[in-house]
Amino acid sequence: MSASEWGGFLVRWSNVAVFLLSCGLLFHPLTLQAQTTQAQSQPPQPADPSESPTRPPPTGVTTLEPVVVTATRTETPLANVPAAVSVVDQSDIQLGQPTIALDESLNRVPGVFIQNAFNFSQDQRISIRGFGTRAAFGVREIKLVVDGILETSPDGQSETDNIDLGSAQRIEVLRGPASSLYGNASGGVISVTTEDGGTRPFLETRITGGYYGLVKPQIKMGGQFGKLNVLFNTSYFYLDGYRDNTRHRNVLFTGKLRYTINPQSSLTTLMSFTDAPFAGDAGGLTRAQIKQDRRQARDLNVLLDAGERITHGRLGFVYRNEFLPGHEITITQYSLFRQLDGKLPIRPAGGGGVVVFDRFGIGGGVKYTYDTTFGGFRNRFMAGVDTQYQIDNRRRFNNDDGKSGNLRFHQDEEVTSVGPFIHNEFYLRENLILSAGLRYDNIRFAVDDRFRGDGDQSGSQTPDQLSPMGGILYRPIPSLSLYANVSTAFQVPTTTEFASPDERGGLNPDLGPQKAINYEVGVRGTLMERMRYDVAFFWINIDDELIQFEGESGRIFFRNAGRSQRRGIESSFTLPLTPELSWTASYTYLDAQFDRYRTPAGRFDGNDEPGIPPHQLFTELFYAHRSGFYSSANLLYVDRFFADDSNLNRNDSYTVLNLRMGYEWELGNGRISPFIGLNNMNNEHYNGLVRLNAAASRFYEPSPSFNMYGGVVMSYEF
Repeated sequence: MSASEWGGFLVRWSNVAVFLLSCGLLFHPLTLQAQTTQAQSQPPQPADPSESPTRPPPTGVTTLEPVVVTATRTETPLANVPAAVSVVDQSDIQLGQPTIALDESLNRVPGVFIQNAFNFSQDQRISIRGFGTRAAFGVREIKLVVDGILETSPDGQSETDNIDLGSAQRIEVLRGPASSLYGNASGGVISVTTEDGGTRPFLETRITGGYYGLVKPQIKMGGQFGKLNVLFNTSYFYLDGYRDNTRHRNVLFTGKLRYTINPQSSLTTLMSFTDAPFAGDAGGLTRAQIKQDRRQARDLNVLLDAGERITHGRLGFVYRNEFLPGHEITITQYSLFRQLDGKLPIRPAGGGGVVVFDRFGIGGGVKYTYDTTFGGFRNRFMAGVDTQYQIDNRRRFNNDDGKSGNLRFHQDEEVTSVGPFIHNEFYLRENLILSAGLRYDNIRFAVDDRFRGDGDQSGSQTPDQLSPMGGILYRPIPSLSLYANVSTAFQVPTTTEFASPDERGGLNPDLGPQKAINYEVGVRGTLMERMRYDVAFFWINIDDELIQFEGESGRIFFRNAGRSQRRGIESSFTLPLTPELSWTASYTYLDAQFDRYRTPAGRFDGNDEPGIPPHQLFTELFYAHRSGFYSSANLLYVDRFFADDSNLNRNDSYTVLNLRMGYEWELGNGRISPFIGLNNMNNEHYNGLVRLNAAASRFYEPSPSFNMYGGVVMSYEF
């Protein structure tokens, strides 16, 4: 940014900071008054989250408890992890939130950038240090894990429509390449842990409504029944949408059953089912169209009824057994099906605009952990293997004014992946830890062309990769961790991205995997047992980066860039100002440039990578009183960034201010909690989703202006 832009940004931020602090001070006397009218205070949060079937009441925090993470594939104190990891707790995920999208809780994580214009047919575009930016739909380059089960398909694509935020206990984000642990598509890792059923049977209902036709009722129930812990959650979600042709509806059901076989072993069953009969796609607009009417949809998207219909189901199992002291084995297995019927804004002259596929997938893995002592030195060793398989029966038809026309494309696509890995942590001293890991991945793509009118494009490709990592962590004092690591990431094209620009079937022979190496140093710790902070510096070299572009027909294709570099800083802190009021802030600086990149459209050496904002800031004041009142005011600033490889078009910077608040009453064995949220209180007109390298300058998807939601949570323990 120029000096004048920096000055404007600082002035705006100063004004907002004063407003946020005023909100916190304003709420303080209100809660004091409420305290005098309510003699019985809320009980404290139990140490074991599974002991509470519903979200514990908000309470002030004066000391910081140790944090244990599992995104590293084994339980590890955060203070001992030689990599950048962030943890988002249940209050930030559920408390007073609409629980409809991941950006509600992950905007606070440094290094994470989420674009979402309430276009549920495109899904949220999530990026970590720039990985994931290229996604045309769904999530790319990032591994998604739910309760230890991989949600990412073997070709590297993740979907978020079957993630149940209404029952999420915590979200961990590993903010850097982790292919040595997770293999393909591990530019970052998002690990979601869902709630357990608690110690007593309970029933909870939640009803949310708001602007643009938002309706979301939810029912959650569970409890402990002997050795069986149960949690079921189901919800219905409907939204008319801010823009035309963005109507969306889905039904989501999830279940978690954990059976304790004995004190050393357990079996957890995980299930989910999603039915989304319609999700409209409004399409991208030009700047001129936005000035004319920012809520309009692209005319061709309306004419061709662009959008999708999805049905998705998954059943998984996790078996854990500590069969000897220090020896633990974990076995996972899942199976899934997915059916999609999508309509793209592509006329018959440009290709098949109706996409239909039926998917079946299975997968699982075995992991062995050995924690022991050699010659007085502690050592923790982990070894395992992950396997996945999926087959898609994919067809494309002409889009005749929103109806399926003649068949244009038909092929079976198989993807098989195998990934053995080892990882070791050696404690030279209790406060000095060396880490090393190695993984080999073999991914086979096979296509059986069943539409022979344009020839036989059947074939296969088998990219493979060896992914090492190494790290060191030193804790000179218990409250300070210094670390450094070198890690790697690679990404093969997904089955969709392997499509040839000539619109024929088969696999694009000119497209190869993307590879990256990440250098990182960081520091995390606590000050005076109150403030928790985290700072990371990183440098990433990327070869053959996969870049999207839009063909003349409107269909998205991919090509490899020569070489790219990313350099950045991520920082965050949480500071309790009083026992009731806390301040959280995170800042990201990311400089991402092409070193060598040439296309038929020109030479882009030295240009900035599109879709990556150089600066991003999140800050929040959160107030929680023992009386049950809570409130949060947060601000998100996103710097302007380019929308195309040529750097001729930008998306403007934006600042969004949100507020949520609520109150929780204890009523015998029950609890009732009304809540309300105000989004985009400053009524910023901004584009929350940018279609990179879009044809005809249709880059932008406008986001909602000021809007509100509200609801109530009612729960009862039996």
